Amino acid sequence: MIASLDEGNVGGYSVAYGREDIYFPVYVTAALAAIFLTATWITGAIYWLAPAAAAAGFTYYNIPLLEAGRPTIGANQYGIFIQAFGLIRWRAIARIDLVEIAERAMTVHELQIALNAPLGSALVADWRKRPTYRRLMRLPWRMDHRGVVRVNLEPFDRAPDEIHRTFLRMWRYYRS
Repeated sequence: MIASLDEGNVGGYSVAYGREDIYFPVYVTAALAAIFLTATWITGAIYWLAPAAAAAGFTYYNIPLLEAGRPTIGANQYGIFIQAFGLIRWRAIARIDLVEIAERAMTVHELQIALNAPLGSALVADWRKRPTYRRLMRLPWRMDHRGVVRVNLEPFDRAPDEIHRTFLRMWRYYRS
């Protein structure tokens, strides 16, 4: 039954990217890419391709932020799932921390999931292999050299402390 889990049907508690005005720049850069590409085509001037490629690259990288209905992180009876990472089993988690990081003029909340097992045995389902067309897109996670999975909680539709409390509650329940 566990083998049938994929990113589309994990069930349980899930959190998706929020629909906010902060993602407006993704739409703006898509329009700019189209305008610069059109300018290249109409004028025949090749120098318009550089800003078109830059705007298109930014848009392509940030497309996952526009997928508001798709579960990005969450938890179920098997563990914590993270889009494009996998399903981490509850017993492989040493701790779950909510860390505030000061960046320039704002505070970013990061969920840090410390593993107490090697990654190969910690994952119930491994979703790190992505389709070719999604390889250069934004990932909701990153992993440091100490085996800590880090997830920036700012772009999600739920409050960071709510996500942290829910994960902690489920972790305590399911690992016992």
